[in-house]
Amino acid sequence: VAIEFMGGPHVVTRFGRPDAKDSGESVESQVGRLPDGDKGVSHLREVFAPKGFDDRDIVALSGGHTVGGCKQQRSGFDGLWTEAPLVFDNSYFTDLLEKTYRPETVEATGCPQHRSDKGTIMLISDLALLEDAAFKSVVEEYAADQSRFFADFVSAWTRLQENGVGDLLRDELAPPK
Repeated sequence: VAIEFMGGPHVVTRFGRPDAKDSGESVESQVGRLPDGDKGVSHLREVFAPKGFDDRDIVALSGGHTVGGCKQQRSGFDGLWTEAPLVFDNSYFTDLLEKTYRPETVEATGCPQHRSDKGTIMLISDLALLEDAAFKSVVEEYAADQSRFFADFVSAWTRLQENGVGDLLRDELAPPK
């Protein structure tokens, strides 16, 4: 609902995901579940490929950075990815291609990141999307075609939400569009 409220696509959420039946089954650590912002191309693939995501999926999911930003208290990084952090669109991709980012280090945490003249940031993991030809071609496609980004994002995000889980409520039980 939040994605759609911010101007993004409708994403059906199928409820009933049991992550743990009791505390003994809970996840102790988040390490390796999401990519590290200070790592590049190979790390993105190492994190996402075992979960069944290809290069297009990785770029589409990275497009979630079109909203929000980093807080040094939580991640060590600091700043907003786009100039309109409450709008879900393809500006993350257009910014990657159009803005120039200069390396900097977050003083309080020592984390490396890159900042544009407009004050927005990109992490090493974001800029990695331009270093690899397969990733870059998808970045260019999404920068030129927001509807393609939306369609691919919905597909990848839905699979991410439902990864490894069966027996979820069927789409027909989801709220109407």
